[in-house]
Amino acid sequence: MRGGRGGESGKSSGLHSCAPTTVSLGDLQTHTKMERTQIKKEQDKGKTEEEAVRLRRQIGLLPAVSFIIGTVVGSGIFIAPKGVLMNSGSVGLSLLVWALCGLLSLFGALCYAELGTTFTKSGGHYTYLLETLGPLPAFLRLWVEFLFIRPAVASYVSLAFGRYIVEPLFAPCPAPSALIKLVSILGVTFVVAVNCWSVNLASRTQVILTFIKMFALVLIIIPGVIALAKGKTENFQNGFELESITLDRLPLAFYNGLYAYGGWFYLNFVTEEVINPNRNIPLAIICSMVTVTVFYVLVNVAYYTMMTPAELLLSDAVAVTFANRALQGLASVIPILVALSCLGALNGGFFGSPRMLFVGAREGHWPPIFSMIHIRQRTPLPAVLLLYPLVVVMLITGEIYQLINFASFSRWFFIALATLGMLIHRYRFPHHPRPFKVPLVIAVTFTVVCFFIVGLSLYSDPWNTGQSCALTLTGVPVYYMTVHRFRVPRRLTHIFNYCSKQLQILLEVVQQDVQTY
Repeated sequence: MRGGRGGESGKSSGLHSCAPTTVSLGDLQTHTKMERTQIKKEQDKGKTEEEAVRLRRQIGLLPAVSFIIGTVVGSGIFIAPKGVLMNSGSVGLSLLVWALCGLLSLFGALCYAELGTTFTKSGGHYTYLLETLGPLPAFLRLWVEFLFIRPAVASYVSLAFGRYIVEPLFAPCPAPSALIKLVSILGVTFVVAVNCWSVNLASRTQVILTFIKMFALVLIIIPGVIALAKGKTENFQNGFELESITLDRLPLAFYNGLYAYGGWFYLNFVTEEVINPNRNIPLAIICSMVTVTVFYVLVNVAYYTMMTPAELLLSDAVAVTFANRALQGLASVIPILVALSCLGALNGGFFGSPRMLFVGAREGHWPPIFSMIHIRQRTPLPAVLLLYPLVVVMLITGEIYQLINFASFSRWFFIALATLGMLIHRYRFPHHPRPFKVPLVIAVTFTVVCFFIVGLSLYSDPWNTGQSCALTLTGVPVYYMTVHRFRVPRRLTHIFNYCSKQLQILLEVVQQDVQTY
């Protein structure tokens, strides 16, 4: 029309503009339908952004700090002091081990803060190995995590939960081990139910349990500090007894201490659900790890102020023994607080670890059903449920101190590989954007120390370390048969696909509608 009026259009255009326009009833109805369809599409687009089936960014700074502290402060500080003292040989060296484990964990957490802001996917160790070293190390990490590391760690924590609930009821007689395991299974069941039901419910539960466990630590620290101020220092005399130090057992002392600090990397499992991750991940990691290290050292000082090393070694529930000595009026409350602390660590583990499996399935390294989320609850239901039977089996068959050494080799080996991959990625891609960059000396120190501890464990505990290494390597043929080149018989594939489809219908789960990274 504008061309016709300006005299620049051709003859036919001019004739068309002057000709009368006729619109049939059918054309009008078609036009109306098109308008309605367009309006509906726009409404659906807005609805999709709000109601799409996906994991949402719901974790702010306070939940992030609570998530890390609540996962780190679990059963370790109430059980591991025995293992640290047993393998270090003296009070002074055990306190040094606790401080060095805190410093080393802080170094590792800072490395993971860089990795978490460099690679924006969830999945933690798995994602960083995949992005820096390739698919085979990433698959092995995924394989070993869900074969025995996560079940072993969850079993350890849940056994501590059961022990602190049951033992006070039977004191001074020994508690039935079957009842302890039954209560432990009930604790695991509760945590699985919470994490299957709602991300918000799991997050709020974690915040509440974190405040409870920090209150429990304060209750232990205050009487110890008061007694120390009054001059009760006899247990610190001759703190470093050199003749009792055995270098071959020292790595096991570090394993017990580092286990108590374990959990600083769990926030990286849920990167896609953190609000403003470039700011909140480094800030949450630094605040939480400094707080935990200070509290842990003070708690151990309080233990040694009120208990002799021999008494601590004889106790399977250190916090309860301490409460009977220092908090007689609150002695019955401490086991409940410690049990809730263990429950918080268990909740954090079940909140974070399934995200690694979720991302692994999304990348094609695990069956696709584990990358699906519930259509209403928006939780990675299949990934959470997979852990439940594995934890229960290991809970029934495992022994609490063997579980730590059994799982520690593979866990720390792959953490060292992840930070090594970070250094390699820095060298290969120096201009890659890194919103948070850890000093090189910290990254190198952490990586070297991790490999050193892993190497020494082969000497100090060759049986459990060898088993851990062998189980890790069983993932190599699985990778080449199912991921690198699919060689599973067609009949088995059809059966598996049919079962997956029926399970998807039963659980009401689907793939994410929107990309979240």
